[in-house]
Amino acid sequence: MTTTNKNFFYFLLFLAMIGWGGSWVNIKILSNYLNEFETMFFRFAITAVTMIPIILVLKKSFKINLKSFAVVLATSIAMIAYMKYFYLGTKFGTASLGGAFVTSLIPINTFLIMAIMGNKNITKKDSFALALGAVGVMTMLNIWSFKTDEIFVIHNLYFILASLLWPLVTILSSKATNISPIVFTLYLYIVTCILNLIFFVDLTTIEYQRLDSLFWINMFFLSIAASTFANTIYFLGIEKLGASEVSTFIFLVPFAAITLSSIFLKEEITFSIVIGTILTIIAVKILNDIKILKKKNKKIE
Repeated sequence: MTTTNKNFFYFLLFLAMIGWGGSWVNIKILSNYLNEFETMFFRFAITAVTMIPIILVLKKSFKINLKSFAVVLATSIAMIAYMKYFYLGTKFGTASLGGAFVTSLIPINTFLIMAIMGNKNITKKDSFALALGAVGVMTMLNIWSFKTDEIFVIHNLYFILASLLWPLVTILSSKATNISPIVFTLYLYIVTCILNLIFFVDLTTIEYQRLDSLFWINMFFLSIAASTFANTIYFLGIEKLGASEVSTFIFLVPFAAITLSSIFLKEEITFSIVIGTILTIIAVKILNDIKILKKKNKKIE
């Protein structure tokens, strides 16, 4: 990959992270139209349809073995639970807090879960990072105000549950074998839609006349920008540049959520959210040995 092409791919990754950050704004607006399961169904149905031509262009096989399908099913259940609390937290709370809190806490919770499972050893450096992350999380929740009515609100619980459920989605999906991550994600979305239709969604009861242009604009960005485009670019980035290099872009997500929430939802961005996000991101960087600045970039073939 030439330097010009690499820089262009960096730009695409930047847009992908903006898409992920913007999903919190999209959900906040869409919560005025549909419940969590209906929103989930529309989002993943549209995303699945738009992913098929991309998979064909990339010449990925649609074949899936029985083990991988079982993983898809288990991961879909975890995905539904995650999306439920992602939706409810954003509906009753703010998109800025959710985008900052959940996206920065997920890597820390993933590390902790892996450590509990015996797949990670916690060093002194890790202990410091976890303590710093804890301070960052408490700062985002404004726990230092000692106002229980502000700290122990239901949307904070929803955000905490979401940040615990996504690592489960990640760990489960890693168990799939002999299948492209993009194809696995396609099946994940399809099965999630089917489960929603079977257990939670009745398409005949939806008031379609209420779904105006604002709804479809946000559903388009949530499905196409935050899912189809962002996921494709992220997976291709890992393939072309490597996971360690792509992981640095994840730090853009919480700040994108905060900025876009301020612009489109007129949410007040508090000092505690900004400082807490910065502290938590530093903790994630230490935990994962992520190098933000590199002395020299190697040419990628």
